[in-house]
Amino acid sequence: MKRMEKIFRLSIITVIACTWVHVFCAPVQAFEAGSFRLLSMSKSEKLILVSRIPDQRKFLLDATDVKVAINDQPAEFEELASFTIVQVQMDLGRARRKGINLDGRAIEIAVSDPTEKQGE
Repeated sequence: MKRMEKIFRLSIITVIACTWVHVFCAPVQAFEAGSFRLLSMSKSEKLILVSRIPDQRKFLLDATDVKVAINDQPAEFEELASFTIVQVQMDLGRARRKGINLDGRAIEIAVSDPTEKQGE
């Protein structure tokens, strides 16, 4: 009887410990948005390298499903090549694609083109 009680207690402790690890130690996804300098972009693989403007921390992002807007109008990914400062919303989380370690994925990239506003 005592042996069964010990087994029962151990199984309860194991369930509680596994639940605690799953709830409190699970990886948390972080979202970030702000102004970034567009350092490089790969049109074929749809990857972008950006750096945060204040502290120059670099992020390599997957941009396969990114929504691009120039002056609040939908645009193609390739049109970003002519801009250096972009507004990026990203989902940070370590990932790996084709042997490359990524810092996350870009969700939305917005650009305001000042030359177009001057022409109005």
